[in-house]
Amino acid sequence: MTTMKTTTTPAVGGGDVRLTGISKRYGTFTAVHPLDLTVPQGSFFALLGASGCGKTTTLRMIAGLEEPTRGTVHLGDQDVTRLPPYRRPVNTVFQSYALFPHLDVYENVAFGLRRRGIKNVRRQVEEMLELVQLGGQARRKPHQLSGGQQQRVAVARALINHPRVLLLDEPLGALDLKLRRQMQLELKRIQTEVGITFIHVTHDQEEAMTMADTVAVMNAGRIEQLGTPTDLYDNPRTAFVAGFLGTSNLVPARVTARSGEDIVLTAGGATLVLPAARCTVPAPAGAAVLAGIRPEKITLTHVDDAAGIPEGRNRITGRIADAGFIGVSTQYVVDSPVCPGFEVYAQNIDRDRRLVPGAEVVAHWNPAHTFGLDADRDGDAGPAHAEEEAA
Repeated sequence: MTTMKTTTTPAVGGGDVRLTGISKRYGTFTAVHPLDLTVPQGSFFALLGASGCGKTTTLRMIAGLEEPTRGTVHLGDQDVTRLPPYRRPVNTVFQSYALFPHLDVYENVAFGLRRRGIKNVRRQVEEMLELVQLGGQARRKPHQLSGGQQQRVAVARALINHPRVLLLDEPLGALDLKLRRQMQLELKRIQTEVGITFIHVTHDQEEAMTMADTVAVMNAGRIEQLGTPTDLYDNPRTAFVAGFLGTSNLVPARVTARSGEDIVLTAGGATLVLPAARCTVPAPAGAAVLAGIRPEKITLTHVDDAAGIPEGRNRITGRIADAGFIGVSTQYVVDSPVCPGFEVYAQNIDRDRRLVPGAEVVAHWNPAHTFGLDADRDGDAGPAHAEEEAA
């Protein structure tokens, strides 16, 4: 994708977005429980979660479209909690784009400047259209554009007023998969070029992980975990996070011993090793934990070749219950006394043709890739993968 230069001036100053003890109640229902959150200036930040988790309500409190029940909203040193939306240095892009159908692209983008009484808008509008790569579409009406182009117009219209913060409320939700992926890269490019803070609400894990520097995973009005996409994926702190960001096998196990820096577990007759540094809870002997492993970290070997598996690897023996070919990989489901419905994703390189439903296999992996979660808190997540549907 070609990056085009622009002379658009990035927002200067502005500071962090700080939410302090912020919460929102509707009668007896608490949409957002009290939370503290800091979004660093100039970052691309994502609020990720399923419908009803409180992410959009949080965004609307930043925008001024909802008044917090408690707590404060600061933009830099400015307390904006009681300011109306039009007095806050933020702009919002919604899923519907809300473009003016009777105005062409140029006038849609120029609208904010003209409303402020600025007469000479040509240079700023042209620069902004170049930023979003729509310089050749200036005189088209919104209905003549693709969904992705309309989305870029909405972003340009929001950015031309040089807000300190751009809020994005599910802006890619109406696009098809291919276009959505293209626009993820486009939005990240635009944010990098203008250098202002983007706060993006989405239920799409791939979208959040592709674009954001930092992701806050929300569940039932609370932030379950906050971190970089890599850290959230590799080191989930709860079963919800492990399941919402991709798929995780969660094996119910008990601690039997400590061995140096490792915790030794027993699960359905199998012995597993978990690095103590990757266990989120204290794990004395007899304690229940969930041993987690991502499906792509696992190797599947036909039982006839089990003797060739290197020593020291965690292993589970079972039978293939299902196999699905999806091009780049094959997704297997292995039934085992240790963990029914154990999932394994194998790259389709020199695929073993014996790995078909009914075959006896050994699933094995490096113990360093195992993580441990609190079984008492997360035991209702189920013994296998905990994948949350984002409605």
